[in-house]
Amino acid sequence: MSLLPRFPLPRRLSLPVLCALVGLAGCGPQASGPAAGPLQDPPRNRIALLLPLSGPQAPLGAAMQQAAELALFERGNRGVDFLPMDTGGTASGAAAAARRAVGEGARMIAGPLTAAETSAASGPARAGRVPILAFTNDAAQAGPGVWTLGVTPAQQVRRAMGAAVSGGARRFALAAPDDAFGRALAEAMRSEAATWTLPDPVILLHAARADGAGVARDLAARAPGGLDAVMIGGAGAQARGIAGGLAAAGIAPAPRILGHALWAMDATLGQEPALHGAIFAAPDPRSRARFDARYEGAFGERPPRLAGIAYDAAGLAARVVLTPRGQSGPNTGEVFDGVDGPVRLQPEGRVQRGLALFAVEPTGEARMVEPAPAPGAAGS
Repeated sequence: MSLLPRFPLPRRLSLPVLCALVGLAGCGPQASGPAAGPLQDPPRNRIALLLPLSGPQAPLGAAMQQAAELALFERGNRGVDFLPMDTGGTASGAAAAARRAVGEGARMIAGPLTAAETSAASGPARAGRVPILAFTNDAAQAGPGVWTLGVTPAQQVRRAMGAAVSGGARRFALAAPDDAFGRALAEAMRSEAATWTLPDPVILLHAARADGAGVARDLAARAPGGLDAVMIGGAGAQARGIAGGLAAAGIAPAPRILGHALWAMDATLGQEPALHGAIFAAPDPRSRARFDARYEGAFGERPPRLAGIAYDAAGLAARVVLTPRGQSGPNTGEVFDGVDGPVRLQPEGRVQRGLALFAVEPTGEARMVEPAPAPGAAGS
């Protein structure tokens, strides 16, 4: 009788690789004898994986399922069952999957993927008292029994603003597209300014295709007294235009420029001298590289970025279900090392994340200037 977890093995995961990952004695010859007695299955603890296993996001869902399985293999957790449940990438599908998870006795839910799906799944999950570790970065979906594990705009703002405040900045502004991401940045900046007892920040939410130089002029008109730091919520040519236009718009001395995690993948930013030295918060890539290498070694392909969140959620969920039945959710306050750096889950669904600080180089490369602190430390 097999002691392996009861979920189908990925086709590309070979037996030698599996043995190396799990370190199971069962992969080799087994001792036998009348004293050994029959092998018994250990008690099973169920974790539901809510993933888009059909529809346009099916390839991503499959990769995230593999990442979750890898987390279990690496920990050698033999008493855990994963229950993959297809959401179809829709809110209604997520709600149905959550109801099914509760009905089949899941003690934890890992997923679903999006904010809309998380909103739909949280009702049935809470009714069944099954905690959710969701993959979305929409912190508005967090609450009692629901943690959102994606890197949020608020986490990025907190880290970048904290660094600027430490450098003496007090007057902040935000220029960002008027979309969900820009509005989340604005809300986070207002909240952080209040926390630091700073003046209200200047918030300018502009059209998605707005001219950067024009945005800089509008920002200058709203801040006649000058600014110490400006966060730019866009990227590419628009971000370069805003940064380059601040001096021409009359904002002097030049404010410190802040960005966001997507700048780590934008090599064009170095083309604008005004962005040289601009800082932004993002996950430390060293931990991510280690996960990518292990995933590729197991499955023969590079993982999509969101696979790392599925890996973290699966590992956390396994720790919960393998504790005594009296524990109904994650240990809040405990720091764990995630694929994208250290994470602390707090009560009421709050998630703190340690992010590194990066500076834009003239080459366009992002240089890490401060490593990720422990979540909850000053400035994190």
